[in-house]
Amino acid sequence: MKISKNKFFIIFCSILITIFLFYPTISYGADPKIVKKLSDAFEDIEDWILKLSTPAAAVAVGVGVFMKKFSFGDEEKIRIAKKVIRGSLFSYGFILAIDLILSAINSLIK
Repeated sequence: MKISKNKFFIIFCSILITIFLFYPTISYGADPKIVKKLSDAFEDIEDWILKLSTPAAAVAVGVGVFMKKFSFGDEEKIRIAKKVIRGSLFSYGFILAIDLILSAINSLIK
């Protein structure tokens, strides 16, 4: 019994479609391993960035305050100190805003 190429292609495609359509119901709604590993990795990276950003912002603000305190009236050093303080606070606020947005998206997804 010889099967033509067209019939073989149709049978092969129907088997693939059947597997892809019914496999998610067989897996009981579980996430694939790679998706689980990636989501865990992104959560770890997010936690790490938040834990690192707080002391970094505190150090940057402290450096800016000391630069301003020890500028001895030099306008250029005062301007640079204000930029350092303002930039570090904006950066820390941006990181916290991103965390808030990601948490909102995560709550909508689940």
